[in-house]
Amino acid sequence: MPVLSTAAGLHEILALLTAQLRPDANLTAEIGFLTEVFSEHSFNSLMKIHQKLQQFVRQGPTPALHSAAALAEDISEELQSGQNSNDTRELMQLLAKPHLQAVLSAHDTVARKAFDPVLPPMPDDLEAEEEEESMKIVRLVKNKEPLGATIRMDEQTGAVVVARIMRGGAADRSGLVHVGDELREVNEIPVEHKTPEEISQILAQCQGSITLKLIPAVKEEDQLNETKVHVRALFDYDPSEDKAIPCKEAGLPFRKGDVLQVVSQDDSVWWQAKRVEDVNLRAGLIPSKKFQEKRLAYRQKKANLEQEKSSKRSSYDQSCEKDDCDCDGYLNGLYIAGLRRSFRLSRKDRHANQNEQKQTEQKDAEYLTYEEVVAYQRRPNDVHRLVVLVGSIGAKVNEMRQRIVAENPNRYNVAVPSTTRQKKVHERQGLEYHFVSKLSFEADIQKNRFVEHGEYKDNLYGINVDSIRTIMLKKKICLLDANPETIKNLRTAEFKPYVILVKPFLQEPKANTSTAETSGNNNVQELEEDKYQEMVQSAAYIEEQYGHLIDKVLVKGDLQTACSELKTILESIERDTFWVPASWVRS
Repeated sequence: MPVLSTAAGLHEILALLTAQLRPDANLTAEIGFLTEVFSEHSFNSLMKIHQKLQQFVRQGPTPALHSAAALAEDISEELQSGQNSNDTRELMQLLAKPHLQAVLSAHDTVARKAFDPVLPPMPDDLEAEEEEESMKIVRLVKNKEPLGATIRMDEQTGAVVVARIMRGGAADRSGLVHVGDELREVNEIPVEHKTPEEISQILAQCQGSITLKLIPAVKEEDQLNETKVHVRALFDYDPSEDKAIPCKEAGLPFRKGDVLQVVSQDDSVWWQAKRVEDVNLRAGLIPSKKFQEKRLAYRQKKANLEQEKSSKRSSYDQSCEKDDCDCDGYLNGLYIAGLRRSFRLSRKDRHANQNEQKQTEQKDAEYLTYEEVVAYQRRPNDVHRLVVLVGSIGAKVNEMRQRIVAENPNRYNVAVPSTTRQKKVHERQGLEYHFVSKLSFEADIQKNRFVEHGEYKDNLYGINVDSIRTIMLKKKICLLDANPETIKNLRTAEFKPYVILVKPFLQEPKANTSTAETSGNNNVQELEEDKYQEMVQSAAYIEEQYGHLIDKVLVKGDLQTACSELKTILESIERDTFWVPASWVRS
């Protein structure tokens, strides 16, 4: 028999022994049994694991001593009684420094601590029960985070089984707990005859390590790779207020506009998702798109019209303070094409059409749940994204557009509107307006060639889609002042609109309590209060109804500061990465 070296491991010894057990005429049943055992693949794997563990024990780092701080004190005492040389004094000063003493103390703390994993003890009666042969005991380390698994009661057997594993949670990271596993004990507490709510309460109160006693599922679910589906949330969600969620602690709260990565859609009712750029790797439960749409449809049937009655139809700023203004768009002697808003409704017309427009919006309402998005960054050869400015009452978007275009007309421009009114003496075709016949205008309406249009003083006005394309073909950035209803028509892969809501900086008017005021002054105060409330309600209405379509909100104070902020936003659109609807990028 060959001689083995002292460094040979148990696996090598057994392998050599197996090779020596050759069949011959005198082979006994015991030797045959040993040959079968030693040749078993799982047995050899266990021997390899044992050998690796033994190597770790021999090679593992161990501290030279466990009392470095005490040794430093002893050295200091010896030095004090020895020769008083420069080296001695320097060493004593070093040993007396608090930072060095702290390092030595930390060393001793670490040296005395055992870092080897502690396995749970095996039950004494493990072999006594036939059912225990398929039992597995899992110990998980749980800090303040949830366990990352939900449970349910099997309706047929009454057993408590694992319903889902949250991606990135403690249970998922262990790789030992699977969907369908039957739960028997939690920290040696039997769960038989307990409801899932009671068991969840036990799990929530556990800290540190948790020992689970499980019967493996008959067919364990394979671990699926995380998907790369990203969605933008179009509503706010708080799992603590959701009565339908199976486990509130496992829910993922989010706000409207948050981008979520959906990592599992295995459950048709509850998806698993993570917030993008969230440091927490654990996924949480969110209602699926289909489930949320069903809930919204149900709520819509039960809802009353109080919210619709309380909100006012928003109106938008004019080129000047007059409601029926048709003034020219000049700035420092330079005419900026397309700055008129004469085709927009006057204030009294807006209020007259408010109820009719709201009813139309209610009929066309969609259930806002999630929108699939992808990351997009404009490349140098791509056309510029359309920039849509939506102004609430009092924002005066036109004066911002005028200044931006006047400062850099080679980079920015506005779409030239079309009109059926007669051309004035000083106006030029295609510069101030595209002057067209009423028949041609109405034909373009039928062909859906207007992004928005309206009637003012028996004349038609509108922004033709071709006027936007003309600016984009010139490789300029088109600044479009539009109604919020227009945004949906512009959300295409061609325009990739970036929508900015501009609302005025508002300070609530102070009530004048002076006893010397006349009734006329009181009327002025009431008018100022009404105007303030109209501005507030206008901005609130746009954010409530169209907030899911808005990319940025700009609060306009003084004109110079607002234009500076707008230029910063315009520059970021050109260079930064944004989440846009997936349909804009995918062919």
